[in-house]
Amino acid sequence: MVKCLVEGNSIRSTARMTGVARNTVSSLLVDLAKACSDYQNDALRGLTCRRVEADEIWAFCYAKEANVPEEHRGEFGYGDIWTWVAMDADTKLVLSWLVGERDTPTAIDFMTDVRERIANRTQLTTDGLVCYLTAVEEAFGADVDYGQLVKVYGELPESKRRYSPSRFITAERRLVSGDPDPAKVTTSHIERQNLTMRMGMRRFTRLTNGFSKKAANLDAAVALHYQFYNFARPHKSLANPYPRTPAMAAGVTDHVWAVEEIVELLG
Repeated sequence: MVKCLVEGNSIRSTARMTGVARNTVSSLLVDLAKACSDYQNDALRGLTCRRVEADEIWAFCYAKEANVPEEHRGEFGYGDIWTWVAMDADTKLVLSWLVGERDTPTAIDFMTDVRERIANRTQLTTDGLVCYLTAVEEAFGADVDYGQLVKVYGELPESKRRYSPSRFITAERRLVSGDPDPAKVTTSHIERQNLTMRMGMRRFTRLTNGFSKKAANLDAAVALHYQFYNFARPHKSLANPYPRTPAMAAGVTDHVWAVEEIVELLG
């Protein structure tokens, strides 16, 4: 079941392929994800990251924002939901993530967690979301080289607007604090990581009915996904001199985990 879930299958498709009840699959996901989250919370500490990129990726729970019933409007877990992700650009390790709102308090919680995991001064890059300015200052103070990559987009013709992204116009590098290297103020790696999330977790696939019905299940899917991504899935960019996972490249583990080792975290 776990192999199905970490390779982008939904709860229903996993149940069909394994012959196990959907409730059993859901229960396993939640229990194993808790163990994965606890393990990574302890293991991903004292990291020596030279370049960190952060971004937030949109999804929705229960229903799209416009379709949320009146009695649940403004309630977390109904409508828009965001996953904040921080990634070491060199080792490709995802060192922190947080499922929540897209607001300043959540940004502060996220950046505080990022700061607590890094042992050295680092260069940090985010997009131009204004919440990051307060969050980075609150979490890092002056102990960071921080830059923003602000992208400007234009409108598309009406006939192409529904399914196509906005037309990219230009990108501006802003040096916010410290002494960031302008050439390394980029979000390319974390934006590619967004695609990995959408491909690896059915709940993030657009234009389907595979979205999460509960925020807790979305959070569980993210925790299991990153246990597999960080520890058990060799990254193509880390193949030299031998296949390595992000956790291996970061010195957190010395081997590629088997899925069975992830399951053993249940104790």
